[in-house]
Amino acid sequence: MSHILGMSGSLRQGSFNTALLHFAARSVPEGARMEIARIDDLPLYNDDVRLTGYPPPAQRLREQIAAADVVLIVTPEYNYSIPGVLKNAIDWASRPPNQPFEGKPIGIMGASTGMLGSARAQYHLRQCFVFLNAPVMSRPEIMVAHARERFDEQGNLTDVSTQQHVVKFLRALVEFSARMKRADSTEP
Repeated sequence: MSHILGMSGSLRQGSFNTALLHFAARSVPEGARMEIARIDDLPLYNDDVRLTGYPPPAQRLREQIAAADVVLIVTPEYNYSIPGVLKNAIDWASRPPNQPFEGKPIGIMGASTGMLGSARAQYHLRQCFVFLNAPVMSRPEIMVAHARERFDEQGNLTDVSTQQHVVKFLRALVEFSARMKRADSTEP
């Protein structure tokens, strides 16, 4: 069973990205399951605090990442980049000892009301994971543009084409994770 840890980079109650994550959680392929991580209770990153011990929400997130086979991040784009709350979560999780992103397969998708569907945020997020030595799945990509047209008032993803792309993405993500696991097991 493939264990996916999903994380939304938005705290907004009516977030299209959180709605996209919940659709993904209901659509995982057979043999996979998704757990959704909280990031809304993390304090702002402060290395002085970390040096005295990880706060419980940060420790919980680190343990969730370590236990997962693959991490799926669904992010909006704020000011051409990653939302601060998401960067804060990555900063808490990625500190020593035993930073849990090391070698962890990552999938990224996102939604926005604009034409680019969070493309710039996804690009910046990929840069973070290069440094953390976490391989990011290259294809397929999910960049949901014009999100207001693809979700209903209750936050349900109603666009059939987008639904199909997400299902395809999730199958590819589980396969990507399995390939990474096989590659790790064959290294000398």
